[in-house]
Amino acid sequence: MRVTISRKAHFNAAHRLYRKDWTFEQNDAVFGKCNNPNFHGHNYELIVSVTGEIEKETGYVMDVKFLTDIIKEEVEDQFDHKNLNLDVPEFQDLNPTAENIVVVIWNKIRKKVKLNLDLEVVLYETPRNFVTYKGE
Repeated sequence: MRVTISRKAHFNAAHRLYRKDWTFEQNDAVFGKCNNPNFHGHNYELIVSVTGEIEKETGYVMDVKFLTDIIKEEVEDQFDHKNLNLDVPEFQDLNPTAENIVVVIWNKIRKKVKLNLDLEVVLYETPRNFVTYKGE
């Protein structure tokens, strides 16, 4: 039996969507108000889901406490109340779009979750705009 467990989390962060190799006008045409040179912020919501077989000994797919700790260490501690462009090394040369953020988060969590378990990350940038990444 394959079962999915999920954990919700959140973080608040600022970012600016732009390309360093484009003019302000090009960035403004593509990214609009998200290209604000003074940045803007979001209250991100995150759902991390792990799917796998139930372990006979524990009855768990994965201990949710372990998943909670991974999310805290790899996402909340590193992204919460940060400027993604300036404070998070992964975004020094990567535009912090929701699509890129969810892939970065997935990669960080994937390193800590057993490879026999499937991983899915859903990132809400707003209550109505969200992205999902399940790996390649």
